[in-house]
Amino acid sequence: MYLIASILLLLFAQSMASSSLSTGSAGEGEADLTPLQKHVAFFDRNNDGVIYPSETYQGFRAIGSGVALSAASAAFIHGFLSAKTCPPGKSPLPSLPIYVENIQRGKHGSDSGVYDTEGRFVVSKFEEIFKKHAKTNPEAISSEELKEMLQANGEPNDSKGRLASQTEWQLLYNRGKDKDGFLHKDTIQAIYDGSLFYQWEKETQSSVKKA
Repeated sequence: MYLIASILLLLFAQSMASSSLSTGSAGEGEADLTPLQKHVAFFDRNNDGVIYPSETYQGFRAIGSGVALSAASAAFIHGFLSAKTCPPGKSPLPSLPIYVENIQRGKHGSDSGVYDTEGRFVVSKFEEIFKKHAKTNPEAISSEELKEMLQANGEPNDSKGRLASQTEWQLLYNRGKDKDGFLHKDTIQAIYDGSLFYQWEKETQSSVKKA
């Protein structure tokens, strides 16, 4: 609880120090990035290779998440990944940065295996999600099928990995499901390479302008 409170104070302090939200842009400096690096690059709002809690907060707000969810997500993500991605000899404290180039070090257990240990996209593992779990619609998974998948991927004595996987997939499902409660294959693939975040940002900006 103390760690989360500290992170929240930090990210809001950083946000207040900036007069405006910077905007991420797909494709800027991403040519040499792995799929996993592209997945997180959206949250590197100033494209400097380092993501701070305030940037993660800004990224979640940019895709339409509320203040509370954005703050909690920033706290959870940086609390989980910062120390793992920091270069040797560098302390994650007090700013809790996430280094994009080292994001593969933050890969947790109890996951789908679609990213390998180097952050590359494994097509066979991606297709396996639907072969094994998409029983109602071969091109999408339902809420119950998602629960089954998470349970099947869960490794014994890996509470942290289970929690991380459940949190990630639940956030994706809640935001990306269609009106019938299905999370489609193209939506899931787009989250793996990060392109879905930019799509959601454009949709959010369009909604704000219409309002």
